[in-house]
Amino acid sequence: MIQRSACVFLRLLSRAPTPPSSCTSKARAGYYGTQATSSLREACESSNYSRTDDEYADVEWDNLGFGLVQTDYMYMMMCGRDEEFKQGQLSRYGNIELSPSAGVLNYGQGLFEGTKAFRREDGGLFLFRPQENAIRMQIGAQRMCMPCPSAEQFLDAVKQTALANRRWIPPPGKGSLYIRPLLMGSGPVLGLAPASEYTFLVYASPVGNYFKEGIDALNLYVEDEFHRAARGGAGGVKSITNYAPVLKAIARARDRGFSDVLYLDSVNKRNIEEVSSCNVFIVKGNILSTPATNGTILAGVTRKSIIDIAHDLGYEVEERSISIEELINADEVFCTGTAVGVAPVGSITYKGNRIEYKTSTQLVSQKLYSRLTGIQRGIVKDDRGWVVEID
Repeated sequence: MIQRSACVFLRLLSRAPTPPSSCTSKARAGYYGTQATSSLREACESSNYSRTDDEYADVEWDNLGFGLVQTDYMYMMMCGRDEEFKQGQLSRYGNIELSPSAGVLNYGQGLFEGTKAFRREDGGLFLFRPQENAIRMQIGAQRMCMPCPSAEQFLDAVKQTALANRRWIPPPGKGSLYIRPLLMGSGPVLGLAPASEYTFLVYASPVGNYFKEGIDALNLYVEDEFHRAARGGAGGVKSITNYAPVLKAIARARDRGFSDVLYLDSVNKRNIEEVSSCNVFIVKGNILSTPATNGTILAGVTRKSIIDIAHDLGYEVEERSISIEELINADEVFCTGTAVGVAPVGSITYKGNRIEYKTSTQLVSQKLYSRLTGIQRGIVKDDRGWVVEID
């Protein structure tokens, strides 16, 4: 039995003492804000968890989609605005309480990452390039005026979360444990300013395929009304503010039978950028092209990996602006992302015209995906040190 201290977050504000009646309204507001943030720090109690190497959670692994499945543990640590993060703690998965004036609730001061833990045939557990997620969160934190865990702290938190939830890591070939690190301004703030306190939290959920199509080709709708990001904005970092604005476009596309939305640049509406939650590539002959990460496009970890693998397999790769006309005339199109993996595109629809692409077993994307998963599963040698063992 491993002993760890764990924070309990439920009903913390309801237990807080009432401020003195002599307090002014301003003092009362400050009092409750302080109670909400300090409750996250102070309400801690002892918690135990058992490491059961051979036990699987009660999950229908063959029917696993991409939806939240509550696991056992999460990880959390906190710091003030001008402080550094210290050692965090595992706690039972559960709700947390925030001040109504928390920076993340009022001004969207938050980032998230996504990485995965896999189980190999020999039972070994591993992560794929989590250090890249740590670096990307640091870049995003600078953009969003937040302190950030060090790469070592980030990796340790992800490892601890994966191991504490090891029974939720699917059997080999059945999926993965999706791990979601969050960094948010949890302290109270009223005027537009950085929050006074920050929370780094990591939780996890077992997942299967991201799209309902599974491994089948996607059908994308090219959006020319709504935009995902604009120059000078936060489209190049994984800010939480990048995602809610695309929900309307996604809902509209899915109501029409499409898998997802491909966005155009907000200036000329002529160059493709990315899909709602993943990067996009086109193939023409022996050349792979993908939009350059110029501040409006997220630098995906899977995107980066596929570029390296493509070079290894003898393909040329270009990172540049790609017009809608080039997309229409491409031999093949595919998407990449931590959640989606490598997903072929069967068609795109632009201004009412549907363009279809080949979806045979000889796809370039299939070759790239096979090499990627081969490295992850240990079948192909990992020459770059991408795989991080955690067991």
